[in-house]
Amino acid sequence: MTFFNDIEGHLLLAATRQEGRTAAERFTAPLHWLTDSQRTELEHRFEAEYLALARTSWQRTAVRAASLRDEYEARYRTLRRRLLAGLLLTCAAVVGAFALCPR
Repeated sequence: MTFFNDIEGHLLLAATRQEGRTAAERFTAPLHWLTDSQRTELEHRFEAEYLALARTSWQRTAVRAASLRDEYEARYRTLRRRLLAGLLLTCAAVVGAFALCPR
């Protein structure tokens, strides 16, 4: 499974890099006074900042996902314990009712 996760990560990074390049080109397009080297430098910086922001967003999302997973797992364990307790109580009540029934 980690192989597929690695591939997915590389594809996500490649797509984000392309988005960053596209955004950088749109940003620098109206700046006609820039030289080619200035434009290239500005686009590289913009792309790097875009990737840094995306990485920060992904990290925040991963932390939140882990937090939610922990919350849901705890809730699931609590509900499972309650269900088991209810099932055992119901079984005990049924066995007790049959034991008290006259034959």
